[in-house]
Amino acid sequence: MDLPTRRPRRLRRTAALRRLVAETRLGVDDLVAPLFVREGIDEPVPVASLPGVVQHSRSSLVREVGELVDLGVPAVILFGVPGHKDARGSGASDPDGVVQVALRDLRDRFGDEVVLVADLCIDEYTDHGHCGLLDGFGRVDNDATLARYAEVAVAQAAAGADVCAPSGMMDGQVRVIRGALDDVGATDVSILAYAAKYASALYGPFRDAVDVEIADGGDRRAYQQDPANVRESLTELRLDLAEGADALMVKPALTSLDVLSRARSIVDVPLAAYHVSGEYAMVHAAAERGWIDGDAVALEQITAVVRAGADFVVTYFARSLAERLQ
Repeated sequence: MDLPTRRPRRLRRTAALRRLVAETRLGVDDLVAPLFVREGIDEPVPVASLPGVVQHSRSSLVREVGELVDLGVPAVILFGVPGHKDARGSGASDPDGVVQVALRDLRDRFGDEVVLVADLCIDEYTDHGHCGLLDGFGRVDNDATLARYAEVAVAQAAAGADVCAPSGMMDGQVRVIRGALDDVGATDVSILAYAAKYASALYGPFRDAVDVEIADGGDRRAYQQDPANVRESLTELRLDLAEGADALMVKPALTSLDVLSRARSIVDVPLAAYHVSGEYAMVHAAAERGWIDGDAVALEQITAVVRAGADFVVTYFARSLAERLQ
């Protein structure tokens, strides 16, 4: 007697069946909302290239985080837009700098209801737009920059950050930051390392949001990773883990699904992905033209990132997805 033919399509016939056998389940707990806070404004300022995203004032930031908490979003990551920039990015470590003030506002208002992640970099604060200090030849000085990152980490921890997220891709940044935090007794502050961060063409809208322009038409290819390489990313992940990272980030998300999948197979710590500004903006642009269902594509894309191995996703869709996933 012939064996019956297995027909996987049977389990796709109804929505209830599809839910029953779904292998990946995207939930609100998988989402981290990136938020921008700008110094010296009283009302939020829309970011033209990121529909629905604003530069927050201190008060609007507190309102937004409160609404995200009510929706069940477990974490936010903060980026600052200072009123003054200089060569050293002084505002990044100033106790009264925009992110430190915002962290204190949120900690005072929400306590431990939400995880406060602070992006740890100085590009938003430097007048040249690079992620590190420059040497006499205009090149990023890796080792000099590490000392600045240590100062920023200590300031963020003192202001109430649960997690410092170094994104500058300097060699040795996790080791130096972990040492600086431990030296001041901030042993409970975690490090989420941007371990595999590519020199992507998808970051343009983000730079609009933080008012960053790289001097002299430069780029960050000398310290961010080459999009052609994956083995290099796995080396970076292992190095950051060995230096004391508590969780690891891959960025951008959609163009790095292979990296996420391979990373998941070699590390046991929480793995994050950043669904970046360009990925978000492209969905909105196509949806505005009626070419795609934007909400459906957003859900599909973020689900795919989790399917590839991410434990949580930083995404500008966090709020809209949380509203739909209730």
